[in-house]
Amino acid sequence: MEPPVRNLDDDTPARHAASRRSTLVSVAVNIMLSTGQIVVGFISASQGLIADGIHSLSDLAADFVVLLANHHSKKAPDEDHQYGHQRYENAASLVLGGLLLAVGLGMLWAAAHKLATPESIPQVHVVALWVALSALAAKELLFRYMLRVAERVRSTMLIANAWHARSDAASSLVVAGGIVGNLLGYPLLDPVAALVVGLMVARMGWNFAWSALSDLMDRAVDAETLAGMRAMIEDTPGVLGVHDLRTRKMADLIVVDVHLEVAGEIPVRAGHDIAEEVERRLMAAFPVLNVMTHVDPVEAGPS
Repeated sequence: MEPPVRNLDDDTPARHAASRRSTLVSVAVNIMLSTGQIVVGFISASQGLIADGIHSLSDLAADFVVLLANHHSKKAPDEDHQYGHQRYENAASLVLGGLLLAVGLGMLWAAAHKLATPESIPQVHVVALWVALSALAAKELLFRYMLRVAERVRSTMLIANAWHARSDAASSLVVAGGIVGNLLGYPLLDPVAALVVGLMVARMGWNFAWSALSDLMDRAVDAETLAGMRAMIEDTPGVLGVHDLRTRKMADLIVVDVHLEVAGEIPVRAGHDIAEEVERRLMAAFPVLNVMTHVDPVEAGPS
């Protein structure tokens, strides 16, 4: 029996359009922020603001990775990719995580160098504080907008990029605190702020990269989702038992393999109809891309 595959033609165009639109907004915001933060950071002698500007610059690179993945993942199945190209999103999330990790480690190295030579830490100009606070507000608004779009279209790649923006907002808050400390006569607080930002960025990068790698290695759905699928299959009329229920993630979709136990004395067509009903129910209730069923005849037992 040829396994059914979810028809993505109805929701994919709107999903990718929303993804592209939100990412372009992020590109515009990050171009302005990274330029302003780095320029003002050098002028005002704030390492924390420069670090935050580099973080914003990494966001810009991440946005282009998302746009590239968005373009490729919407391609229809072809001879070489018969289940579609959804895993471009997983690959993009892996690149995002690696980028964040690299940027975070670079920030840690620069901040540690400054802390090792405190005499080289200059007095920060007050304009750095206003830029940091402006960046904080812009990044928080960008995060809320991007997360709303990501949750509406149910894209883990966009959710990762939205939380990337939230990490920027948190880092800007830390940087603002470091600048205030420097202005009050505690110059070490500016590189300390850069150090904290580096730790935040590196940690988030590791989490994103590990999660994406797990999905690329055919990670199964969570236990709650698997239990819901099993219960739905067992509740299907004609199904006497279920075994070898296996799942694997493909971007935000799920591929399912399952063995169905049906009465051995029923006609082949009846067994086929039971399997199709299982497939229909799963694809209606869960974001399932493909269902592969195997029908096993068993003794029905006394009624």
